[in-house]
This record gives sequence, structure tokens and C-alpha cells, in this order.
Amino acid sequence: MSKWLIAYAATVVAVAALDLLWLGVVAKPWYQGALGHLLAAKPNFFAALVFYLVFALGLMVFALAPNAGAHGWTAVLIAAAWFGFFTYATYDLTNLATLRDWPLAITLVDIAWGIVISVLAASAGRLAMNQVG
Repeated sequence: MSKWLIAYAATVVAVAALDLLWLGVVAKPWYQGALGHLLAAKPNFFAALVFYLVFALGLMVFALAPNAGAHGWTAVLIAAAWFGFFTYATYDLTNLATLRDWPLAITLVDIAWGIVISVLAASAGRLAMNQVG
């Protein structure tokens, strides 16, 4: 298996595990309190899986691949942080602009979470890549 496929798999697993922990445990009561009227009774796990696959691919394309050479960890983590910022800001600021009663606090915390999950998942991908080759 190539180092890229292993890095991608590690990134997907990290994104999914971290996000499920965040949404299902850590922030669940807060999201339910702020957005309970919008939340589905049961999550759409297929849509979540597609998101995790696409988001991890984005981290590969915009953070890991361009910085796989001599740039080292710092460049990967900075690129991942920017990727997380822009992707989550796009979603949350669009919701803030278009949805009635979308909380500003959700927007700010969610953007911060986007940065954190991106850095951690890209770290998992980079670590896996380094272990292989």
C-alpha cells in the first residue's frame, strides 16, 4: 500500500473519530441547546461518511501533499489550520448569514473546532506517512 493511501486512511480515521467524539460527547449538549430545533432525530451516517472522506481528501490535497517534502511538520500544520479555518468558516458564516437564530457562539466555536480537527487529522496523516516511508 502506498504511503499516500496509508496517510489518507489515517486522516479519514482521525477526522471521523475526532468529529464523532466532538459531536457525540464533548459538544453534544451545547449543540442540542443551541440548535436542537434544527437537529435531526437520527444522524445521516452516509452523509457523515461522505463528509469525512471528502474532508480528509481536502487535507491531503491542500495540506499534506504540497508539504510532504522538505517543508516538514510546520508547513503541514499551518496549511491544515488554514484549510480548517476556511472550510468551517464558509459553512458557519453562511449559516449565520442565512439561517434565522443561528448563534454567533456556534459559529465561532465551530470555526475553532475546524482548525483543531484539521491540524490533528493532518498530524495523524503525516505521522502515518512518515512511518511508512
